[in-house]
Amino acid sequence: MTRVLGLVASSCGGLDTRFVAELAAPAVERGWRLAVTLTPTAARWLESTGELARLAALTDLDVRSVSRLPGQPRPHPDPDVFLFAPASANSVAKLALGIADNQALTLLGDVLGAPHVTIVVGYQLQDARLNHPAWKGHLETLASADVATHRLHYNRPWTDILTLLPAP
Repeated sequence: MTRVLGLVASSCGGLDTRFVAELAAPAVERGWRLAVTLTPTAARWLESTGELARLAALTDLDVRSVSRLPGQPRPHPDPDVFLFAPASANSVAKLALGIADNQALTLLGDVLGAPHVTIVVGYQLQDARLNHPAWKGHLETLASADVATHRLHYNRPWTDILTLLPAP
């Protein structure tokens, strides 16, 4: 039985060209079954470039960006491993503060701190944001919930973050 990876993404530079090629497809090649949830903006970006169709072809599960309606069945099994990448500084801050204003952050917020769930966050931000007084606290909050964080750099492959996941 193939393990499910909850793959979550927000809108960041490179999402439209790197997400499928450097995260989703390599995760599948490593043996993961993808349960993908996107922020609404990330879904729009991928739709506009045709990458949403490529992403959907990698999984037998619906690619989500909105919540289900009452009475609708749950579209994904409950993963015990999540990769949130790319994660914008805004989404990292919201996750750390418990703000769940979209399906992606609701999903992660519901499992943050659960002892049986692994969460890895690959964040992307401008160097200047590192100096923001709240940034360090957001990372510390996530670390206190046993979330592994890793900065995604524009000039390095995003696939590096997959090494932080347990084996599928």
